[in-house]
Amino acid sequence: MRVYGVTGWKNAGKTGLMERLVNEITGRGFTVSTVKHAHHSVDVDQPGTDSYRHRIAGASEVLLASGQRIAIMQELRGAPEPSLDDLLARLSPVDLVLIEGFKREAHPKVEAFRAEAKNALMAPENTTIRAVASDTPLTVDCPVFDLDDTAAIADFILQEVGL
Repeated sequence: MRVYGVTGWKNAGKTGLMERLVNEITGRGFTVSTVKHAHHSVDVDQPGTDSYRHRIAGASEVLLASGQRIAIMQELRGAPEPSLDDLLARLSPVDLVLIEGFKREAHPKVEAFRAEAKNALMAPENTTIRAVASDTPLTVDCPVFDLDDTAAIADFILQEVGL
């Protein structure tokens, strides 16, 4: 499976770039899935729902299905967080998986960078970062794209993964 990441520090524009890239790349006829890493506890299920009650009762896995979507919730219950490779293995085949976060993993990435966030640029120290999408001109040893030039960033990613 072809994978490419979008990374960056908090408030760098990662999620907005991911959203635009998914729209751009699927608009070109490719299938795309995403993986998003969260550093905080997330719960896609709400107290009081039947599926929530199943999980709280002790189910290891709850599959919730409707005519619009399927959600599978798996409780780790103290087990270690699955690796990125383990997570990718759970996905159905698509043309491209875009990964948000996972900055320390080995897959190639574009770094989202906003000057106003006042964070250091990761690209000079992280060889997995192949390009930077920035809201300000930068001098680095990799391609730099305007953060809002989604088409050019998509072109770069698709060329990188051979699509």
